[in-house]
Amino acid sequence: MNRFRSEIAEQPEVATRLLAHGRRSAVRIAAAIRERDVRGFTIAARGSSDHAALYAKYLFGARNRALVALAAPSLFTHYASPPRLDGQCVIGISQSGESPDVIAVIEEARRQGCVTVAITNVAGSKLARAAELVLELEAGPEVSVPASKTYTASVLAMALISEALDPDPAFQAALDGVPAAIGRALERNGDLDALVHPLMGPRAVVLGRGFNFSTAEEIALKLSETSYVLARAWSVADFEHGPIAIAEAGLPVLIVDGGGLVVEDLESVRARLEAKGATVLHLFDVSGLPEELTPIPLAVLGQLLAHDVAVERGIDPDQPRTIQKVTRTW
Repeated sequence: MNRFRSEIAEQPEVATRLLAHGRRSAVRIAAAIRERDVRGFTIAARGSSDHAALYAKYLFGARNRALVALAAPSLFTHYASPPRLDGQCVIGISQSGESPDVIAVIEEARRQGCVTVAITNVAGSKLARAAELVLELEAGPEVSVPASKTYTASVLAMALISEALDPDPAFQAALDGVPAAIGRALERNGDLDALVHPLMGPRAVVLGRGFNFSTAEEIALKLSETSYVLARAWSVADFEHGPIAIAEAGLPVLIVDGGGLVVEDLESVRARLEAKGATVLHLFDVSGLPEELTPIPLAVLGQLLAHDVAVERGIDPDQPRTIQKVTRTW
């Protein structure tokens, strides 16, 4: 078994550890946010971590009624023209904690007196040292280049912060069910077999909406970096505003379906795509979790799918060409 697949299998245990140890950090973060009269969130991230930030945009907006902005790190580095961040809690998400541009955002935010939070898998990293508060992912070493367990841990960390800000017994109980939901997703590997062959071509579209727009982005990234499939993600709403023009016979389109309030939109676009002859594939959730937590088991299914496509194409998913585990961008 390659490292990518074995690290995918570790995710129930990672989620269990994070739930056991991360809640205390999340409560401290929530307390600082309340004490400092924070009005919104700015989140800096790159790669898979950026998709966890996109998830937080929906989660903090829906559960906590908070406005979330995704930072443009080049404003803090290349352009040396950082925006005013007063009233913001500024969160940096980096698995390694060594991404210079994410660190630059946190350093500037702290200079401006903001509440700053590091979400990282390395407690002693530069990002952790730069931030006022840290929520460690508890994922253990991640060797394979494509992120698996650190991605779902980052999503779960966002959910822990959301719950600490606005506690709700039902949501807390759902969080406690995440490890088992991941385990059930891992047991569905065989259900993905029918999706592998249609994704063997040079391109694919991945669609989601709401909480699972972030999941669509993450799955598209995984297909691109592990299998060299040119995969592009869209929100269903954005896709129907123009890009649907690319739909044609044989185009593989993967729909990420977490149920909930966006089901009708997903069914509508599915019908339009099938009418155009596209090969519509369906990645659906059966975890029993509320819609806002389905991005975790659905991301696991996406990881398994990307792994299987890579193996079928004869590619080692542990070592994608031209990229490294830690990417340092400015």
